[in-house]
Amino acid sequence: MDFDSLGPIVLIVCVSLTIKFVMDAYVRRRIVEANASAEMVKAMLTADEKARQLSTLKWGLTLTGLGLAFGLISALGLDAESPAALGLLTGAAGSGLLIYHFITSNKES
Repeated sequence: MDFDSLGPIVLIVCVSLTIKFVMDAYVRRRIVEANASAEMVKAMLTADEKARQLSTLKWGLTLTGLGLAFGLISALGLDAESPAALGLLTGAAGSGLLIYHFITSNKES
């Protein structure tokens, strides 16, 4: 695997996340400076906490599925570059995201 292209990709992801975090903090500060009601600030913080918990669930399900797929690839003795291995990994990630969707849509209704 060529790791030379990994550096710029990681840099782009880090810069994007930094911009997102700074903008989120800026929006929160502007809402507080606009003398928003305490109930609105409390609701905003509660929604952020719920979003963080759901994000953890999403990543946990996806990474667990990928871990199981890697174990299955190893158990079956598949080559890392075979289409079957890529299909297993993609299917595991998609399955984790679909399970997350069904769990969260059942909680919301």
